[in-house]
Amino acid sequence: MARSTKKQSTDGFVLFDVFYEDGGRASNRKVPAIEVGGLDGDSPARPFLEAQDRKIAEMSGNPPRPIQKVVRSGKG
Repeated sequence: MARSTKKQSTDGFVLFDVFYEDGGRASNRKVPAIEVGGLDGDSPARPFLEAQDRKIAEMSGNPPRPIQKVVRSGKG
């Protein structure tokens, strides 16, 4: 039986852990794969996640928490 090879897909999501300045952490936040992985690497993930946080904060009535750093999930 032939072995199938996996192609790197541009659809789907990449998971990130978000570390906040207040010491909080949000694990496995989804970012569309099309947003990351180009010449800028993972750097476009941060503005995407900040926009998500602003929307969530707006809906909840709480101020958004400042992000300290963003790393791919599983990379500590």
